[in-house]
Amino acid sequence: MKVALIGDIHANLPALEAVLAHIESLGAKKIWNVGDSVGYGPFPDEVVQILRKDDRILSILGNYDRKALTFKHKKNKWRQSKHPDKYLAFGWAYENLSKKNRKYLRFLSREVRMKVRGHRVLLTHGSPASDNEHLYPGTPEERLRELAHMVKADIIVVGHSHQPFVRQVDDVWFINTGSVGRPDDGDPRACYAVLRFQEKEFTIEHHRVEYDVERTVAAIHEYKLPEAFAQMFIQGRNLDYLQPGAGDEEDIEEE
Repeated sequence: MKVALIGDIHANLPALEAVLAHIESLGAKKIWNVGDSVGYGPFPDEVVQILRKDDRILSILGNYDRKALTFKHKKNKWRQSKHPDKYLAFGWAYENLSKKNRKYLRFLSREVRMKVRGHRVLLTHGSPASDNEHLYPGTPEERLRELAHMVKADIIVVGHSHQPFVRQVDDVWFINTGSVGRPDDGDPRACYAVLRFQEKEFTIEHHRVEYDVERTVAAIHEYKLPEAFAQMFIQGRNLDYLQPGAGDEEDIEEE
C-alpha cells in the first residue's frame, strides 16, 4: 500500500499539478495532505477545488488556512500589523476563495488519527502540541520525545517547517512531508513523500519534482501581488529569509 504525503501547497497550482502527476506515475492510491493549502500563492481557489473534489485526498487544516478563514473578522486588527505582506497574503487568499471552498476548509479537522496495517498514524500540521510549532531536521531529540509521549502513535506526519525529514525517536517515527508549493530549504522544486506500508514495517522516500515556476510567477505579477511572493517560489525561501526583520508570521494571530 502506497500513500503520498503532501503539505504546504500554498496556493501553488502548477506545483500541485506536477506532484499529482508524479504520484500517479508511482501508483499511490491515497494522498494525505497536512495543510496550509493557501497563502502567498496566486491560485487558492483552484488548489482547494482540486483537494475538495479528488476522492484520493484526505486533508487537514493548516495554520495559514485557519488564518485566511478568520481574515474577514480580524482584518481591522491585522490592518495595523507590522507585517503588511503577510497580512496581504491572508486577505488575498480569503477574498479569492469561493464560498464552497471556504466552507470546505472550515470543516477540515486540525488532526486525523488512523490505523493502517497495524501502524497508528497521526496527521497534524505543525506538531502534536500546536499547529504553529515548527519541527526541523535539527529539532532536539528530547523535544521529539516529549511530543511522542503526548500521543499514542507510531507514525507522526507533519509539515509547517517546509523542510523534509524522517526522524525516529524510540519507537516513534516523525515524517515531515516537505512543501509542495513553497519549499524553504533553498531547493525550489516541489517536495513530497511516499509512505509504503507492508505487513509489519514501512518505508519512506521523499521526492523532488520540477514544475512550471514561471507560470506561478507570471500569475503573481498578473494579480499585482508583491514581488517578494514571486521570489519565494523562485528561490525556495520564505519571506523572513527574503525580508530580514519582518518578523514571524506567527506574530499575526487571530485572537
